[in-house]
Amino acid sequence: MFDIQEQIKKLPDCPGVYLHKDKLGNIIYVGKAVSLKNRIRQYFQSSRNMDPKVRSMVSQIAEFEYIRAGSEMEALILECNLIKKHRPRYNILLRDDKTYPYIKITNEPWPRVVKTRRVRKDGGRYFGPYSDAGAVNRIVELLNSSFSLKRCSAQTFSSGFRPCLNYHIHQCPGICTGQVDPDEYAKAMEGAAEFLNGRSRKLQTALKEKMKAAAEAMNYEEAAAYRDDLQAADALAQTQRVVMHHSEEADIVIPMRTEEDVYVAVFTVREGRLVGRESYEMDTAAAVDVDAADGPVAGAGALLSAFLNQHYSRLPDVPREILLPVRPADGALVEEFLSAHAGHSVSLRCPRRGEKRALVEMAGRDVAEMVRTIDDRAKAARDRRENLGREICQVLEAMGAEGSFAGSREPQAGRAGCGGWQFRAEAYDISNTNGVDTVGAMVAFDGLKADKQGYRKFRVRSVAGQDDYGAMREVLSRRFTRVFEGDDAFAVLPDIIFMDGGKGHVSMALEVIEATGFDIPVVGMVKDDRHRTRALIYRKKDSGEYEEIPLTDKPLLYSYIGRMQEEVHRFAISYHRKVRGKRVQSSVLDEIPGIGPARRSALLEEFRSVERIRQIARSEDGRKILAKALHMNARAAESVVNYFQGENPV
Repeated sequence: MFDIQEQIKKLPDCPGVYLHKDKLGNIIYVGKAVSLKNRIRQYFQSSRNMDPKVRSMVSQIAEFEYIRAGSEMEALILECNLIKKHRPRYNILLRDDKTYPYIKITNEPWPRVVKTRRVRKDGGRYFGPYSDAGAVNRIVELLNSSFSLKRCSAQTFSSGFRPCLNYHIHQCPGICTGQVDPDEYAKAMEGAAEFLNGRSRKLQTALKEKMKAAAEAMNYEEAAAYRDDLQAADALAQTQRVVMHHSEEADIVIPMRTEEDVYVAVFTVREGRLVGRESYEMDTAAAVDVDAADGPVAGAGALLSAFLNQHYSRLPDVPREILLPVRPADGALVEEFLSAHAGHSVSLRCPRRGEKRALVEMAGRDVAEMVRTIDDRAKAARDRRENLGREICQVLEAMGAEGSFAGSREPQAGRAGCGGWQFRAEAYDISNTNGVDTVGAMVAFDGLKADKQGYRKFRVRSVAGQDDYGAMREVLSRRFTRVFEGDDAFAVLPDIIFMDGGKGHVSMALEVIEATGFDIPVVGMVKDDRHRTRALIYRKKDSGEYEEIPLTDKPLLYSYIGRMQEEVHRFAISYHRKVRGKRVQSSVLDEIPGIGPARRSALLEEFRSVERIRQIARSEDGRKILAKALHMNARAAESVVNYFQGENPV
């Protein structure tokens, strides 16, 4: 198990980001620290002066992990990214609708450099994120003025188009005049891209010279402006750690083996700065045919050879130098292959001394720490699976259903749970609005992990009005009927089913399942007066009586069930909202004579909502406005107006 006090002793005294996790391994809080050791230790000291929210969070921390950072600013950016990715429960109150800015080179005939806070798959080139929005603004302005780039968003210019003020003050080359050479403009844009990629020395040198010249000419305001530009460039570069004194481009490739898998870590160095680190999982069969003395991982040479060929052959930009701890036996052939692919010389080097050797050793230490982190995380996950499997098995044994697993009839070696069993669970929920647009949802969990490929949605057809029992009966019947119909999407059966309800829901579910001939245990999740699950209820096989299993002494199972309830409820509500939205948006227009699918789509595209169409139809010029929409004519517009004007006021 994870020993918090023992792990605190091992914490480094450096900037970084920490992630607190609960007993199920869910990330509940992400924070940054100037000193990981001091910050994390504070959580586990006296709680007397803690905020109630912090005290509540600390009570749920079962383990933590951390990621080193080169500076507080780098930790800040990493914290932002992790919060957006994991959405931790205790970070919610700290979030708003803002995010860190990026700098974007647009994918346009005449590209622009702009600031944006949203990353889209639009072909643009994105750089960032950056924590200093003010620095980003100055850098965008600096690049636009230094490289004389286009600033306006217009892409086409009619004859007689008059250039804007930026052209007249020499802040824009004047694309609109038709006198700009596309090749020259492309070169200027590449200069801006080089700066954003970390190769900023040329521009910074030019700014320093201009600042010095302005100061010597006693143009102090101009010199101050250049100084501010330099400070913005420095702030932009603080997200990158300096690792080499010379201006070099290289990748450092280090193999690593955890207890379960083999990875290759790639450290990217550009302009003397470490700008990225990625890890790639490898098939372990690639590293079993070379002697263990070959390097830090058994078969490292063969592993690196396979990785270098496969990884860099799919990249458009290959560095001229790749630093390795071990040179592959076929290193010369790999160099020849990568050089031909890249269009320039690529060398594989295993430095034995000097700065580059120190750099490889630094990367190796980082990789060793990554391995320890991965192994600790994997061990904690195994412990959680085993403990949860044991609690599930205890529930099944109490029900008299031990061994009668539906989804995995045969026990398998190495699987979690008592007796080597790995369980699959399903949960169901119904969602509607006052009995309208009723839908059902099914979620599946393989042990601790949600199997989102196994989620299923149902439109309830046979039940009218508010009838949760009837709706659930239809959902379960359809789910198991599909098995007999040979539908592969429903072929995997659960080992246990959790129903969000008490005795009535369990009885109904068992009735449906027994009618199909399956033998699948069903438990209900009974709630207290505060709508929190307090116990599980089941029907004993031998007596047919219903009994409860309190959850007060089963914290892991309690958390697991709570997570399952939240997930099935979320899935059901999201599907219900989608169904209800489609009905609201389309059914009203479908009832209007003369309005088919094409006109309905055109009206919604033009006016965005049914409510807006209704407002226009009731206005004085409604007929004229509606008739101008795509596919519409005067007769169709008249039909829409007559329909909405004949409605009762809303």
